[in-house]
Amino acid sequence: MAITYPLSIPTNVSFSQARMIARSVVGVSRSPFTGEEQIQKHQGQWFEFDGKLPPMTRANAEEWIAFLLKLNGRQYTFLLGDPSAKTARGIATGTPLINGASQTGNSLITDGWTASQTGILKAGDYFQIGTGANARLYKVLQDADSDGSGNATFDIWPSINTAYADDAALIVSSTVGLFRLASNEMGWDISTAQNYGIAFGAVSVV
Repeated sequence: MAITYPLSIPTNVSFSQARMIARSVVGVSRSPFTGEEQIQKHQGQWFEFDGKLPPMTRANAEEWIAFLLKLNGRQYTFLLGDPSAKTARGIATGTPLINGASQTGNSLITDGWTASQTGILKAGDYFQIGTGANARLYKVLQDADSDGSGNATFDIWPSINTAYADDAALIVSSTVGLFRLASNEMGWDISTAQNYGIAFGAVSVV
């Protein structure tokens, strides 16, 4: 049977440690004479992830090993979200949509939320736009409220580089984005007690 990408991560064992990393491309140059700095913000912003699984029996580990091998290093992609933030801190009710095409950058205008709600999303909440190979993950930077018409504007990270269509849906629960492995090495450890150890890094697809 053909393998379909992007893959979903196995659910038989949860991560024992997970680290989300937000990476920005910002150039800094300092004058050797005055010490003054010049800052240049570039377009690149993306998430990275380092995950470690607890010691496992072979029966549990082989599902993860097969998952890694199916990715063939950095060739193929999978869906991944912050394992500690599956639920929004904000109210997050309604049927949220992008309000207006051609939006790029670190701000997003939306509608379709439950009207007149304080903290419809809160700082640190994630939302997802797109599904499958088009899934992208964003994080809200400040608490935001919905107005009387269900509109809300968010400061977000990372920036939107390619504009979405008007009325594209926002997903606010169990959010995921598209990732690929950070390395072509796919390894696992086996102890003398026959416990398997697996850790890997991933980078979001921009």
